[in-house]
Amino acid sequence: MAAVREALPEGRYGRSPDQRADRKLKIIGSVLGVAFLALIGWFGYDSLAGNDISAELIKSKIVSDSRAEAHLEVRKDRDTDGHCTLRALSTEGAEVGRAAFPFDERSDRIDKVVTLRTTSRATAVELQGCTAGS
Repeated sequence: MAAVREALPEGRYGRSPDQRADRKLKIIGSVLGVAFLALIGWFGYDSLAGNDISAELIKSKIVSDSRAEAHLEVRKDRDTDGHCTLRALSTEGAEVGRAAFPFDERSDRIDKVVTLRTTSRATAVELQGCTAGS
């Protein structure tokens, strides 16, 4: 009697479907990994080199029902102009005042006390952010 062969000879007809699928998955995984690393690198570069002005709200003081004062420390390049935006908040968290203060002094570090007008009594002052340019 002759023996019946159920499987094809190994390696005779090219790669098996499982080997082809594994190769495709490895290629797709490699491409996605490189894209992910490029995205992380771009975010890192943008966060380090993206903003020419940085500021810190040192302290704030509520002067009256219509005014609040804020002490800002701004760090920038000497030749960079820009502005920082502050907002005043009420007890409920509603915005009661907002203003942008320009910083065009030819210095790399500026300490300045600014006055923010409010529509009602503020309880907190918050630094929204700073941008370069006029």
